[in-house]
Amino acid sequence: MDLSIVIPMFNEAENAEGTIDRVKGAFASFEGTYEIITVNDGSNDSTLEILKKIESENREVKVVSYPQNRGRGVALRRGFQKSEGEIVVSIDADLSYDPLYILDFLEALKAEQDIDLVLASPYMPGGGTEGVPPLRLWISRWGNRILRFAMANRIYTSTGIFRAYRKRVLDSLELESEGKEIHLEILSKALALGYRVKEIPAVLKGRRKGRSKFKFKKTALSHLIFSLFEKPMIVFGFLGLLTIGIGFLIGLYIAYLRFTGELTPGRPLITFALLLILGGIQILSFGFIALQIVSLRREILRIQKENLELRKEILSSQTEAEDEVSPGRKKENF
Repeated sequence: MDLSIVIPMFNEAENAEGTIDRVKGAFASFEGTYEIITVNDGSNDSTLEILKKIESENREVKVVSYPQNRGRGVALRRGFQKSEGEIVVSIDADLSYDPLYILDFLEALKAEQDIDLVLASPYMPGGGTEGVPPLRLWISRWGNRILRFAMANRIYTSTGIFRAYRKRVLDSLELESEGKEIHLEILSKALALGYRVKEIPAVLKGRRKGRSKFKFKKTALSHLIFSLFEKPMIVFGFLGLLTIGIGFLIGLYIAYLRFTGELTPGRPLITFALLLILGGIQILSFGFIALQIVSLRREILRIQKENLELRKEILSSQTEAEDEVSPGRKKENF
């Protein structure tokens, strides 16, 4: 299988049929083999019935389903597990991006063999947006700007679902997220393991049918937590230096009072300045400890990757050994 397209769906009865038709239409001239894996994430409308009907009529379509809504992260993980393509693409059910961009993904991966992930980016030069609600667009744009500062690779759009992965990348990651933060988790772990990422400009369009699953509080919180997790010195460094700076300024003021003879012995301002300076140093030390934890996390990810690869080699060896033994057994029985 050359390509797998994973589409998570939750209450997408209005979009399901049209989405699959448009994705199939984008591959009218595609010469390779592909599959469309739709994941019904516990929908309580007629999404599953529609998907089952489409599956029975199209050999390229596979349906994965479970009864309880568990979030986009779980849906994508289930889809990734079932995918068989060498390239795996994830796309949203409302087709906020034109599926024709998938061909651009494939072209980018074919042209540059050292690229492991390709991201659709509306916020990079050449990209754009159409019909996206202003509040959602503002949150998304500024969230990605903050994340771009936190990311080592200065990625313009790190929160989008529309991406293409080489299958080996997904196979090397142990993913845990259940919600939309899975996009950040994949990117963070992939970069920590040294995989290369490429962005291509794309146009993000607002949803036309169905209800948006966007949640302001959860989205904003996940962006902030991820930024802190990736670059803890952003917070600890800022707070530590700010506290030390205030303490130092108060110290200068105390020195001024001392030389002008206006300083009163035992004034609590002296103790306050010392506490600020010592507290700032302590906060900075927390930042350095957090940096060590981030470095340790990267080492753990590398070990996990090696363990996964070793496990696959062992399973592959066992399968080959069983295949070699089986013919002999058949001959004896005969």
